Amino acid sequence: MTRTLEHWLDYQQALHPKAIDMGLERVGSVARRLGIGRPGRHVITVAGTNGKGSTVAFIEAIARAAGLRVGAFTSPHLLRYNERIRVDGRDVADQALVAAFERIEAARGEIALTYFEFGTLAALILLEDAGLDLAILEVGMGGRLDATNIVDPDVAVITTVDLDHQAFLGNERETIGTEKAGILRAGKPCVLAEKDPPSSVLRRAYEIGAFAIRGHSDYLLDDLPDGWRWREPGYQVDLPNPGMQAPAQRDNAAAAIAALRALDLPIADAAIRAGVLAAKAPGRLQRLPGRPERVVDVAHNPQGARQLGAWLRVHPCRTVAVFSALADKDLAGIVAPVAPHVVAWHLGPITDAGPRGLDAAALADRLSGALDPALLRLHPSLAAALAAAAEEAGGEGRVLVFGSFHTAAEALASR
Repeated sequence: MTRTLEHWLDYQQALHPKAIDMGLERVGSVARRLGIGRPGRHVITVAGTNGKGSTVAFIEAIARAAGLRVGAFTSPHLLRYNERIRVDGRDVADQALVAAFERIEAARGEIALTYFEFGTLAALILLEDAGLDLAILEVGMGGRLDATNIVDPDVAVITTVDLDHQAFLGNERETIGTEKAGILRAGKPCVLAEKDPPSSVLRRAYEIGAFAIRGHSDYLLDDLPDGWRWREPGYQVDLPNPGMQAPAQRDNAAAAIAALRALDLPIADAAIRAGVLAAKAPGRLQRLPGRPERVVDVAHNPQGARQLGAWLRVHPCRTVAVFSALADKDLAGIVAPVAPHVVAWHLGPITDAGPRGLDAAALADRLSGALDPALLRLHPSLAAALAAAAEEAGGEGRVLVFGSFHTAAEALASR
């Protein structure tokens, strides 16, 4: 009997003894058995602590506006696994995923793949089969040992480097930079979006002869009265503000433009303008309709929370938060930048993340030194937390939902 997509995903979760087991040997071996080639005529790989998904969305939207056939692989998903693989803006169908999983299962033999490795191989199969002008791959974690790194990109992008996943990537920004710089390739362009990237990233580029294109240096962003300008020597384009909010979105859009220009593809200014305006990534300061105002953000590390805090500072409103995060995150570091803008915290459990999930009581205990206990409200479910927060916010207030992709997904599923 043919497995359904849900059966396949449950099977993959249990196949490997570790949820995360980084390395290229297993996934590379199975890729060779499958005869996987290039996922597209051109390939851009995007790594970074934050901004990866948004940057992929900008690259995708601009390239599609230019008439290119484009596919993307991103992770994690919010509501449906199918979101992870898009071809020409459409999520792949269940049947296509199942067929890819069946091919992988037949080829892997004794090799126990992780859930992410299975998904990466499926993405590479489906993107290659689609006959793409451009394939965009988002790194899952780090870069050097991430499953996406079995593909040699034509352009590598590193959005930001900050502390996250320290158990796997290291406890210092320079160490984490070394891991992310693993996607760079000799003689190929690499876009470094941060104004001050770690020296480890620059050192790796120079060591292997990658052509570094630095944000705020090799290309510049200028404010305009009703938008902004992207410019480099010999070229500039005036742009509308990105359709996605958050202070970092100009940087993400700028990195996307730099990556596409490094490929020397025929992309008109009009396509760049259209893509910057049209790009969307769910759960990035996403406003939901109705009252009270509801804003959903996937910020799940201190750097992402600082961006969220900066947005709240310039968009003042009486804000009630719904918060939940995974046990291996820096919870105090996540709530600190947001706390000055929040009048109450509604905590609920994450129940679909195995041992990484926390119930509301454990979450409150972890936050005891970071937040005033009098502001905490504990709930048996995130659905209950969302309902109570909406009631407390009232018609003129704001409900802010953040802390994890799991938390954001709950809000988006209940809208």
